[in-house]
Amino acid sequence: MSVLVYLIPIALFLGGLGLVAFLWSLRSGQYEDLDGAAQRILFDDDTGTPPKK
Repeated sequence: MSVLVYLIPIALFLGGLGLVAFLWSLRSGQYEDLDGAAQRILFDDDTGTPPKK
């Protein structure tokens, strides 16, 4: 039972840290273009070097 004295504050701290990280990602625009990455994979991008044989 005495372990809960340590585990509950640690769990609350980690949950708050996750919430802060999520809010930061919202404000920095991480979720603005959700379809861009899905569309980008369909384009043929030949800017790289050809594979070695």
